[in-house]
Amino acid sequence: MKSILIIDDHPLFREGLKAIIGRSNKFEVTGEAGNAHQGLRMAKKHKPDLVVVDISLPGTNGIQLTREIRDLLPETRIIIVSMHSKVDYIVEAFQAGATGYVVKESASEKLLKGLESVAKGEYFLDSAVSHHVVKALMKFPGKEAKITDADYGSLTPREQEIMRLLAEGLSAKKIAEKLFISPKTVENHRSNIMKKLGLHSTMELIRYAAKLGLIDVDLWKE
Repeated sequence: MKSILIIDDHPLFREGLKAIIGRSNKFEVTGEAGNAHQGLRMAKKHKPDLVVVDISLPGTNGIQLTREIRDLLPETRIIIVSMHSKVDYIVEAFQAGATGYVVKESASEKLLKGLESVAKGEYFLDSAVSHHVVKALMKFPGKEAKITDADYGSLTPREQEIMRLLAEGLSAKKIAEKLFISPKTVENHRSNIMKKLGLHSTMELIRYAAKLGLIDVDLWKE
């Protein structure tokens, strides 16, 4: 069972989060705090597997707190639960070391799924905000990239190029026009890419890229 620390300045919302987490036998809330100072102290004391933190906290905000917790406990996974759905907040949260982001209004539906994802070492982005960022989320750096994943390495340069364009939200028709190939050829490449990487959707492809460090979060800004 994974231990969880909740950091939010609203007692009623903390109770709501505990009730949601209580639906699962995979997680246990072992501590809670109402501000960043208490939260950091509790993190040091309990060394939780996961931390659920709000961005808007009295004093130090949740993004700075995320940085401090990750410096202190590099193995601890942090999921942001916030009323903010602006891309800039999401960018800052992931830059600070968060591995998940859930909007408060959809927490009752998405929190457990998010916790399960980040507990497995994956990235989780609430679909309530994902449509803002999908089109410009991914960047595949050139020679400087240190990519060691064997599956990614199995893609041809053309497949890597098409993978990037798919992640930017381009249709098969648009990609075909851009690369001067037929839409059928694009679909064949897409099928091969997904098969080689063991993926089933664009969001899975994006999370996979995040895991490899292929995402440049600066591109999330509109």
